Amino acid sequence: EVALALMLLIGAGLLMRSLARVLTVAPGFDPAHLLTMQIQTSGPRFDNDTITRAFFDRALESVRRVPGVESAAFVSQLPLSSDFDMSGVHLESRPWANPGQDPSAFRYAVSPGYIATMRIPVLRGRAFTEQDRAGEPAVVLINATLARHEWPGQDPIGQRIRIGSATDGPWRTVVGIVGDVKQTSLTAEQPDAVYVPESQWPYADGWLSLVVRSHGDPAALAPALRRTIWSVDKDQAIVRVATMDALIASSAAQRRFAFLLFEMFSVTALILAAAGIYGVLAGTVTERLREIGVRLALGASRWDILSMVLRQGLGLTAFGIILGAGGALALRRIIAGLLFGVSSVDPLTYVGVTGVLAVAALAACWVPAMRATRVDPAVTLRAE
Repeated sequence: EVALALMLLIGAGLLMRSLARVLTVAPGFDPAHLLTMQIQTSGPRFDNDTITRAFFDRALESVRRVPGVESAAFVSQLPLSSDFDMSGVHLESRPWANPGQDPSAFRYAVSPGYIATMRIPVLRGRAFTEQDRAGEPAVVLINATLARHEWPGQDPIGQRIRIGSATDGPWRTVVGIVGDVKQTSLTAEQPDAVYVPESQWPYADGWLSLVVRSHGDPAALAPALRRTIWSVDKDQAIVRVATMDALIASSAAQRRFAFLLFEMFSVTALILAAAGIYGVLAGTVTERLREIGVRLALGASRWDILSMVLRQGLGLTAFGIILGAGGALALRRIIAGLLFGVSSVDPLTYVGVTGVLAVAALAACWVPAMRATRVDPAVTLRAE
């Protein structure tokens, strides 16, 4: 029981430290006061790109006028959601004979103001403006990882890339470099990413995610934003309404669930181990009442009796701790995949958890040990 309790407690401790590390990872933007929702167009008339874009433009203009809205923008895929859209990136300055060798990157089609609304840092150059629209020179933003991978030690501003097909589509001029944003999870390595003005993409996305930065509680704006969008077109679906803080929390849901399971089972095991130690020592004290009485009658002190019982209980605990530590080390690969920023043999966790278990075991030993010190030799020997 002690060994099992230690193994589970070590697992819970490692997951708790890992979860704390995950939740401190910077997502690459400011999630405070951000509300998100996805708007999905439907119906044959939205097969026309001009109509689709006009609807999203009118909806965005209306949303920006809602009281409490600081800024708002659309994006084709929302960070830390289930969205996943990657395209090939082809460099004019370094063409490959086989375009399949070209890198791929997350593609974000965004409305002007998206970078500012998300508060993604612009590291060099500029963000998109209202002038970056259809009919104007094609532009693109790249993230810091793509700049580092493809132009190490160089300035990518002014370079041209093609997104998607290696032979079709316009060459887009890099006008800015922005910070990396976590897309799939807080713990994943940041891949390359490109941002294009939605109006300059060859086709209109049928669904876009709205991001709204509010002056107050973002969740409180949700009903007003729904009404505003439906005032433009009441037949369009609005789904996945959530604050960005909630999305970040849900991105760590797997680790949080594993931690809760380990926590529940480890606490149960700790209680059972303490109860088991108490039961063994209580039974031992009852069976050895005469022996304890004789020891006291022959001059043993109360401290001698107390230490005798404690040594027995803590000896069992120490043996269980050795077995449990060995078991935890043997099974560390099972939990390693759920850890982030913490070693599966983290000494702080092992020492801390061992200390917790030792204190619980000492408390379980103390009651029967104190009972043994209160034995009256005269009464015990007379009873025999």
